[in-house]
Amino acid sequence: MTLPARILMAALLAALLGCGGETEEPPVIGVIWEDDFDGPAGQLPDASKWAFDQGTGWGNNQLEWDTNRPENVSLDGQGNLAITARAESFAGRDYTSGRIKTQGLFQRRYGRFEARIKLPVGQGIWPAFWMLGANFEDVGWPACGEIDVMEYLGHEPRSIHGTLHGPGYSGGNAIGREHTLAQGGFHLGFHTFAVEWSPEKIVWEVDGFAYHEVTPGDLPAGASWVFNQPFFILLNVAVGGYWPGYPDETTEFPQTMLVDWVRVTGELE
Repeated sequence: MTLPARILMAALLAALLGCGGETEEPPVIGVIWEDDFDGPAGQLPDASKWAFDQGTGWGNNQLEWDTNRPENVSLDGQGNLAITARAESFAGRDYTSGRIKTQGLFQRRYGRFEARIKLPVGQGIWPAFWMLGANFEDVGWPACGEIDVMEYLGHEPRSIHGTLHGPGYSGGNAIGREHTLAQGGFHLGFHTFAVEWSPEKIVWEVDGFAYHEVTPGDLPAGASWVFNQPFFILLNVAVGGYWPGYPDETTEFPQTMLVDWVRVTGELE
């Protein structure tokens, strides 16, 4: 090796090693938490991973009573979780459905949160894959923050919505975007819905296509970025509510959201 070449090589090595003489190890990215919903048909979801929200009155004027029954939330025996909305009288309501969460079991700050889901269809059907700040019970909503990875209105089967709620930008003033398929519908097959969440931004994806991004600079003047704390995951199918409206004579029951898997990846500690 000639002298200039040796000097160049030494310069490159010095740049790589840095002043400390050691390279900085890149973070190791891997699966932090997941559920593939394997098990016999009719089995309830893994109680070490999921808890039930039971009841109604979640603040959106929904019509269903969310239960912990396998008729509403259970494995289908084909590797999926089935959350099923039914037209039936229960606890004074005309519909039942399911709402499950990882609150108290798993929470995480930053990473990739994704799920492969086949959605139901019909007027008044409102499924969602979403997240709430783990301090929800202490500070309430919207101060805790909410990340809607995927919301969907059953009467618009080609479109889904990704939305961010927080103090000063919630409800009708939330920061959201719609993604619409060129053809077909989200009820016709499985699709993967995800957010990539880092300290600087949150990016929404459908089947690997990024369609929405929010940074602290996108918030209204004076609003707080509350997405620097752990969040927990929720899956549910609502019936009715202010946003989707209510079932009508065209709505067929039961309606089922199938979840193939839910996965969280990020830096391993």
